Amino acid sequence: MTGQEAGGDAVIETRGLAKAFGDREALRGVSFAAHRGELLAVIGPNGAGKTTLLSILAGIRRPDAGSVSRPPGEIGWVPQQAALYRRLTVAENLRLFARLEKVADPDASVEEMLAQTALEDRRDDQAGTLSGGNQQRINIAIGLLARPAVLLLDEPSAGLDPRQRERLWEFVLGLAGGGTTVIFSTHDLAEAERYGRRLLVLADGENLFDGTAPELHAAVPESGARDFEGAFVAFLRERGH
Repeated sequence: MTGQEAGGDAVIETRGLAKAFGDREALRGVSFAAHRGELLAVIGPNGAGKTTLLSILAGIRRPDAGSVSRPPGEIGWVPQQAALYRRLTVAENLRLFARLEKVADPDASVEEMLAQTALEDRRDDQAGTLSGGNQQRINIAIGLLARPAVLLLDEPSAGLDPRQRERLWEFVLGLAGGGTTVIFSTHDLAEAERYGRRLLVLADGENLFDGTAPELHAAVPESGARDFEGAFVAFLRERGH
């Protein structure tokens, strides 16, 4: 966990979000709030609406209905696929995106992000030569250039080996400990249970649950599930998913 209590007013909040793509309803009345320094895991089956939700929070897509109350300033968006240029060095990538984001002092921001992501010694390496874990660090650094109050991560550890994954989450936990609100989607239920201070469970575009992992487990007392994954499957089954 973050080591600090999240509380106070919500940093980002949604009310009744709905989004459809043709005849498919990707989101149906999703409402939730997240607070400063909170780690919120968004989980659910394939096609549940997780990426759609994050992209709406980031302002990339507009909802068909409902509203999003965002913090002043930028929201950091880190898609699953690394948004970087493989032939540019680490520092060149950060400098380019800092200018695109119209950061007041691009050079200072590059140095800050290199330090924050522990990539100083890789600053002159081509991004394409780095490991998947280090490329994901660059990806997150790009999302942090504007010092956002909220960081959105779509499947941040996908494709990483266990060591890379551990280092990534150490970094993300540090961000949350410093006050950044982190909302992440994942298919890794163990990861969600371990790092998500709260869980948002989506299925077929509906928000079925908003609470802690122990609370979700307690919601299916008759299932006989001994672990979180079993409780999660039983929870979805009981609700017809």
